[in-house]
Amino acid sequence: MKTIIEPFKIKSVEPIHFTTREQRLGILKKATYNPFRIHADDVLIDLLTDSGTSAMSSEQWAGMMRGDESYAGSSSFFHFDATVKEITGLPYVIPTHQGRAAEKILFTILGGKGRYFLSNTLFDTTRANIEFSGAEGIDLVCEDGKHPATPAPFKGNMDVAALRQEIERIGAGHIPLVMLTITNNSGGGQPVSMQNIRDTSAVCREYGIPLFLDACRFAENAYFIKLREAGYANTPVPEIVREMLSYADGCTMSAKKDAFANIGGFLAMRSKELALRCRNLLIITEGFTTYGGLAGRDLEAIAIGLREVMEEPYLQYRLRTTEYLTEKLAAAGVPVMQPAGGHAVYLDAKAFLPHIPVEQYPGQALVCALYLEGGIRSVEIGSLMFGKYDSNGQLMPAALELVRLAIPRRVYTQSHIDYVAEVIIEVFEKREQLTGLRIVQETEFLRHFTAELEPLGR
Repeated sequence: MKTIIEPFKIKSVEPIHFTTREQRLGILKKATYNPFRIHADDVLIDLLTDSGTSAMSSEQWAGMMRGDESYAGSSSFFHFDATVKEITGLPYVIPTHQGRAAEKILFTILGGKGRYFLSNTLFDTTRANIEFSGAEGIDLVCEDGKHPATPAPFKGNMDVAALRQEIERIGAGHIPLVMLTITNNSGGGQPVSMQNIRDTSAVCREYGIPLFLDACRFAENAYFIKLREAGYANTPVPEIVREMLSYADGCTMSAKKDAFANIGGFLAMRSKELALRCRNLLIITEGFTTYGGLAGRDLEAIAIGLREVMEEPYLQYRLRTTEYLTEKLAAAGVPVMQPAGGHAVYLDAKAFLPHIPVEQYPGQALVCALYLEGGIRSVEIGSLMFGKYDSNGQLMPAALELVRLAIPRRVYTQSHIDYVAEVIIEVFEKREQLTGLRIVQETEFLRHFTAELEPLGR
């Protein structure tokens, strides 16, 4: 098989600012060992997130120049609206300034004390918006998804039997919504099969509970189905997408992921009544219903990006990028999520640093080491992000201790990825020298964004 090349040409570039290890040590200390607090100019390879960091196409930039900035009823909104409806098959579309704004609106309306939202795995902002409303989020990922080193084709799946058990335990009347995250970001960027979407939908319909998809990475999930699920090898990606959404009652979407946009998102749904309630809250918090906190130029960029992301040469290249890095790391013995996810490579920090206990945040220790060694910015997805405290103030750790290296779309080349592999392997070879961290200051919600930490001595 020939090399899979980037399916694009580079038209514009921006320089990378190179730093020394000594400089990075000072930067890391100043940032209180939290990569979110590091200035972007001081990062060599930025894998903190794939959200809003994509390189837009020449068509998207041209679309931005055509953007209609009318306050109400702009032509850019109607282009966006028609595109989302065609791709998803959902009749009511509500633009928001990003995905978490869609979550905020949805869970403000449906959440509240005594209510529960069940999911394969909720990501950080989703869980935070649920908990902020007073409700509780419960993760029910399949057994395969709990074992990072064990390959399986659809490790992001919902545990359907556990879903049914939780509905019976809690009572359907206390569950306003079930949400499937596709692909499963907190679970290693792993896909959800069409059969699992179908089965989850069947259980939800049996109990009269709406099913929503967190569709941030819908195209990547669809291409995984095409590659791995029987019966879909010859099905075009747009048809797979429409079938995925046909089993759902609605979706939230961050257009900063699988739409190549730097900002934006939306809510889409089948319920006219729920859409009316969401639009009323949209006007209070985001803006009028035909712009929802976005400029017309951004609506144009999203509409164009939603179509571009479903082009199969791009998706083949996209999935191969993460697979390539995963293979290089695995060959060197680095504990890495198997198989590769769609948008990111996930290091198993617990296996990488077994000498650092979970209460000393091995994932964050690894994140800091990658920055110090090679200027690579990544993010911990473990007990710093998802850990909670019991009534005695003791840490209740997350199910997994991962470090995510999210690959921005159409930004880095193979030599950048080779450099990332070299840095990770170098850190792995001297992993026993690394020590844990403790939290000095934190917030109640989403503490990983702003927490201050300091290293512990050995």
